[in-house]
Amino acid sequence: MPPKAEAKPKCKISASRKLSLKILLLTRATEELEAENAARDEEKVRHLSAKLPPLQFSGLTMEELQKMCKQLHAKIDVTDEERYECEAKVFKNNKDIHELKLKVQDLGGKFKKPALRKVRVSADEMMRALLGSKHKGSMDLRANLKSVKKEDIKQEKELTMEVGDWRKNVEAMSGMEGRKKMFDAAGGGQ
Repeated sequence: MPPKAEAKPKCKISASRKLSLKILLLTRATEELEAENAARDEEKVRHLSAKLPPLQFSGLTMEELQKMCKQLHAKIDVTDEERYECEAKVFKNNKDIHELKLKVQDLGGKFKKPALRKVRVSADEMMRALLGSKHKGSMDLRANLKSVKKEDIKQEKELTMEVGDWRKNVEAMSGMEGRKKMFDAAGGGQ
């Protein structure tokens, strides 16, 4: 006999205590998040001050200002290149992560095709579902059939009776005489 699964012990913490702990955890998390954001902002300011010292415009001639502008443009170009390279790396890494996730899902085999249910749907309901409001007429297939009169059936039977035995017809038309008869019958001999 397999051993019985052990029952989980009941939690001895009251609901109000759980709520107060949850509130404490959330307040602590928000404080840490605010501290992290402040540290990130300070890091950004420190990095920018190290990369770009404060500019002194007073007392510079026109040539010195133009030279400073060219230097700033060169630094902007370098920064744009670095940003582009970082974005390309991020895009490539995200693509790789997505492909790896798909591989893991394929290897895991967790996806099972659901069993299809039999559903009774009439042709009218099917057409309404597919075409929406465009479908107006009913799918009465018998109504769309061509009506056949009894006289037409009698005429077809008479035509088949007139033809007679096909062997006699073939023998009569064989050879040059038969071709001449066919030519004369078509009106080519006049």
